[in-house]
Amino acid sequence: MKNFTNLISFCFAVLLLTSCATRAAYLSRSERFSSSSSGISLAPNTSKSSSTSKASAANSAALNISNTTSRSGFLIGIYFTGIELGEKFELQPEVDFLVVKDLNEIQAPVLVKYNVAEEFSVLAGPNLGFLVDAPTGIKSFNFGLDFGAAYDIAEKININARYGLGLADLSENAGGSLKLSGFQIGVGYQF
Repeated sequence: MKNFTNLISFCFAVLLLTSCATRAAYLSRSERFSSSSSGISLAPNTSKSSSTSKASAANSAALNISNTTSRSGFLIGIYFTGIELGEKFELQPEVDFLVVKDLNEIQAPVLVKYNVAEEFSVLAGPNLGFLVDAPTGIKSFNFGLDFGAAYDIAEKININARYGLGLADLSENAGGSLKLSGFQIGVGYQF
């Protein structure tokens, strides 16, 4: 474990020696709840939209419950630039803090950036997250995929848009499922 901690510390120090930038963004996050059992409490304040239907099995009294809630928030983060992987490819690791009403999260996306043109690039990669204030019944560790684009509007300023697809089931309930996804639009500034 000590070797792993030393490796992470070394990698972080190398990243700090490269160019870095900061970004701030508006965030619209959707929480997708689903359950195949009756009598399950999915989460507080999730009554914005839901649909319920009977299970297809003729002798089953279980309900299929589906619920999607959207919430707005913002994020602030730092990302590292100038880690070249090839002529048009760069590695862009980030650390972001998302503030959304009930589920605030620290995320660490590791994106591959492809420079389509001088000012325009597309990004994609995995995103690891940790819910800071996960309520009872919700797991803290999150995993997903991010993909999006960035456009440089000035030498050190870009605008970016991204969609984060939640892949991890955060529900601790065996009969239910909770996945978080979200759309971000923001501004980045390179130091």
